[in-house]
Amino acid sequence: MRGKPAPKRNIEGDSKYSDISIAKFINYVMEDGKKNVAENIVYDAFEIIKEKSKQDPRHVFNKAMKKVSPLVEVRGKRVGGANYQVPFQVRGERRYFLGCNWIISAAHDRRGHSMAEKLAAEIIDAANGEGNAFKKREAVHRMAEANKAFAHFSR
Repeated sequence: MRGKPAPKRNIEGDSKYSDISIAKFINYVMEDGKKNVAENIVYDAFEIIKEKSKQDPRHVFNKAMKKVSPLVEVRGKRVGGANYQVPFQVRGERRYFLGCNWIISAAHDRRGHSMAEKLAAEIIDAANGEGNAFKKREAVHRMAEANKAFAHFSR
């Protein structure tokens, strides 16, 4: 690794809820620097969640993130000419990033409707332990479980 790692930036809370995790989620939704569009999508999705579930959308969102964020993942490691899929524990920041990414990509893959509606549906499904984002987490955990025998290579 050359040089020094990039410094961590402090992100301020979002404009509506003053929540750092929602501000980060808005940044992950954002494309081409259009933060206003991303904010509108996320806040519209939260309104839809509020209507459908009759609960606080932040509570539903946090529940979804807990259910979708992975605890372990596999990384390829070359040992003696062979590549092994070695399970590693996921750090907190990466765990949140992966959870957000999987929810957003699963929402993108849904058909029809606006992005806000697709995002709201995916967040509600994730909070209930359903949906493609939750399935992705389960697949990653199964892969790590299957390759537990190579855990001694993680160092």
